[in-house]
Amino acid sequence: MSNGILAGIRVLDLSRVLTGPWATQILGDFGADVIKVERPGKGDDLREQGARLKDTAGHETNERSTFLSTNRAKRSITIDIAKPEGQALIRRLVAESDVLVENFKSGDLARYGLDQATLRALNPRLVYCSISGFGQSGPYSQMPGYDLIFQAMGGVMALTGVPEGQPGAGPQRAGYPVSDLTSGFYATIGILAALHHRDTVSGVGQYIDLSLLDAQVAATSTMSMSYLVAGQMPVRVGLGSQLTAPYGDFDCADGKIMIAVGNDKQFVQLCHVLGRTELIDDARFTTTSLRVKHKDVLLPIVAAVLAEHTIDHWMPLMRDAVVPSAPIYDFKQVYNDPQIKHRDLVKTVPHPLSGTMPVVGNPLNFSETPIEYKRPPPLLGQHTQEILREVLGIDSAEIQRLTEQKVIAP
Repeated sequence: MSNGILAGIRVLDLSRVLTGPWATQILGDFGADVIKVERPGKGDDLREQGARLKDTAGHETNERSTFLSTNRAKRSITIDIAKPEGQALIRRLVAESDVLVENFKSGDLARYGLDQATLRALNPRLVYCSISGFGQSGPYSQMPGYDLIFQAMGGVMALTGVPEGQPGAGPQRAGYPVSDLTSGFYATIGILAALHHRDTVSGVGQYIDLSLLDAQVAATSTMSMSYLVAGQMPVRVGLGSQLTAPYGDFDCADGKIMIAVGNDKQFVQLCHVLGRTELIDDARFTTTSLRVKHKDVLLPIVAAVLAEHTIDHWMPLMRDAVVPSAPIYDFKQVYNDPQIKHRDLVKTVPHPLSGTMPVVGNPLNFSETPIEYKRPPPLLGQHTQEILREVLGIDSAEIQRLTEQKVIAP
């Protein structure tokens, strides 16, 4: 039994790929009992993506890194929901659950009698969260979609990439599935809010309709508001900023450094580090808006000084002066950084094939209900019989019958 902040909450996870599993992993980290429903024989599509986990003898297994990144803290059950008996099992699990998360196309689950209206009538306390590309209504509601589509339509690519007029100009995608994971965060927030409302106000659950496109548009609002309130169109600025300066990448003698000056005090501190204190009182640079206006003059001055020395020369000086700055890391450098190590972001969980495996920990550190890392990403169908016995009270004879009918996998 979990001691986490969501102990006693059961989540039925019918989602696949990234957004839904990301949200349910967070709920699992918080102590919820997350039951991941997968297709017999195949499972989540992510089981076929990414690097392979090695077993205790060093041999590659069928467990893949992308699946492993989004499915810890869950139990896996295989159920064929296309069969009436499978649908009946889902309804029985719903009766014992607090939350259901799914990311089927709009209307798909209604064919199986697993739509939100039917299941919430069965269990009025159920919080039912539907995650789809374009939402449950609208002209695109029947269209599938992946992260790349929503980065394109949500404005991310309009903001990302080399500025017009420079070599390599053009829109670029973010380097990780930002739309998927952003939507997963929104799903988690919505589910927690709905549970709070159920348990403190209404006594009943509710339906959440979450669109990846909606979530991505909402997440870019800090940039798009300039268009909405003033008609000013945000543009690509590469690694720089439209809002503050100096902000971006600068060449040192042996590589690049990132500097992100966000206010006047930080600019003063940077000037002291660079030994160019005369810039502090320069009328062109005294405020953030003025520095942005005159950045074509300011940035070459900063760049010329930084190019004189190495990254290892500048970084201690920047940190001592509390100037926001960083080298550009690869992932080996990320996980070797002393701050990352100090924060203990890499956890170790047991695994039935590899003995143990590393996972990237949840960044939330609760004082009273610390997150526990006991349940690794499950093997396909690993907990089928356990869940049927424990949650539904199904006996061995019934499990054998369901197996023979291929409703569940052995």
